[in-house]
Amino acid sequence: MATVVAKLSEGERPPSEQKDALNVQLRALGNVRIAGRLAVPPRVMGKAAFVHLSDGISRLQIYVRKQDAVAINNDTGEVIEEDGRAWEVFSLLDHGDFVGVEGFLFVTNTGELSVHVEKLQFLSKAMLPMPDKMHGIADPEIRQRQRYADLIASSLQVEREGLTTREVFETRAKTISSLRRYLEDHGYVEVETPMLTPKATGAAAKPFKTHHNALDIDLYARIAPELYLKRLVVGGFEKVYELNRNFRNEGLSRRHNPEFTMLEAY
Repeated sequence: MATVVAKLSEGERPPSEQKDALNVQLRALGNVRIAGRLAVPPRVMGKAAFVHLSDGISRLQIYVRKQDAVAINNDTGEVIEEDGRAWEVFSLLDHGDFVGVEGFLFVTNTGELSVHVEKLQFLSKAMLPMPDKMHGIADPEIRQRQRYADLIASSLQVEREGLTTREVFETRAKTISSLRRYLEDHGYVEVETPMLTPKATGAAAKPFKTHHNALDIDLYARIAPELYLKRLVVGGFEKVYELNRNFRNEGLSRRHNPEFTMLEAY
């Protein structure tokens, strides 16, 4: 199926005989169960509708037809024996709501893999409207302060350039993981040095200051782990590194942040 779809240009429909053959194979696989957030407002056409579900990474289209679907009771997990109940539930869904569905896979006339819904279960309501599906969140202040909203908006955004916010998070995590593996493969030992220190040392920057009540002393959020790492080298470690947070009570810019992750190795 993937081969057939990959050969289609935009707006091109797959040959009916190939589509029918694929649908026979897909139907033989049995039913599938998926859950996700409505990535776009439902596209209703009379007594049937198409909509995409998103898990934050990928999307899959579902097809709901009034006479084919039944609703699931959230309390019991049993089918609600009431004609049209599933369609009534579906009609109340909004962009951003979560649903679970069960049905069989098929390929539409446009060549898109979809789920023909036989069972529909409402899972959770989006209490606030979703951001603009075309442009996401434009205000950089909101994006920085409300990352959860930015993650949702970015995953649901139809048109975008570059990576989604989630992909940026994942790329960062993979980069850090690769750095750790590289250093460990070359004999470095990862250590953790104090975050709160009695003196502000490590770099020429203004520190964050706090007070330890039990000891009645002032402490400083570390600027850099340099001196503690060098003490470990003096103590006998040949190769040490730390990949952790550091703090500097200074200005803000796209390149400078009061709290940041830094790698330091000796």
